[in-house]
Amino acid sequence: MLQVDQLNQYYGSSHTLRGISLSVKKGECLTLLGRNGVGKTTLLKCMMGVLPVASGSVTFDGKNITRLTPHERARLGIAYVPQGREIFARLTVEENLLMGMATKSGKKASIINGEVYELFPVLKEMLQRRGGDLSGGQQQQLAIARALLAEPKLIIFDEPTEGIQPSIIKDIARVISLLRERGDMGIVLCEQYFDFARALADKFVVLSRGEVVASGTQDAMDGDDIRKHLAV
Repeated sequence: MLQVDQLNQYYGSSHTLRGISLSVKKGECLTLLGRNGVGKTTLLKCMMGVLPVASGSVTFDGKNITRLTPHERARLGIAYVPQGREIFARLTVEENLLMGMATKSGKKASIINGEVYELFPVLKEMLQRRGGDLSGGQQQQLAIARALLAEPKLIIFDEPTEGIQPSIIKDIARVISLLRERGDMGIVLCEQYFDFARALADKFVVLSRGEVVASGTQDAMDGDDIRKHLAV
């Protein structure tokens, strides 16, 4: 479904991504691991088209999307839950959710799929509350629900547990697990919380200094050679 081949990216004179290659299949969760500052978020932004790439390619559903804009990628079925959530603080919860359907047209852009309320019941109780008045955990649930309303084929999560209370981390894990089991979308999960990532991963990639230094299936994640790249 998603194929990244030999991706290189620069920030000024700094070579931030160095020949990154990875792939994600439909129904599969790929976990992206690594310390802070190794290029994980940069890679996700390149996948989504937020940042340009210097060389290499990004292919989605057999189509080269390397030069497409973020909204063009969204229309093709890629959704992005950014680090820090980035919900619209002045809009209500309902208005934030409607923004998730901006790629649709007609009635489809105005009818919220009730499934998101089943996944995150608290959102239904807070529809008229402003996004900025929600707790950090509630905002994260809102950001995920907003992305799911686009009905993506691929969803990208950038550190969804960052700054979130344990009870809501469990809710987020439950939702990602359900999406994975449903098998109708690919998932890219960038995460610092190792146990959370391991529980959800089908396979993993570890970055260090902008390079892939380890990769494999979930059963290989516990090795000392993997953990050494994650320890602070």
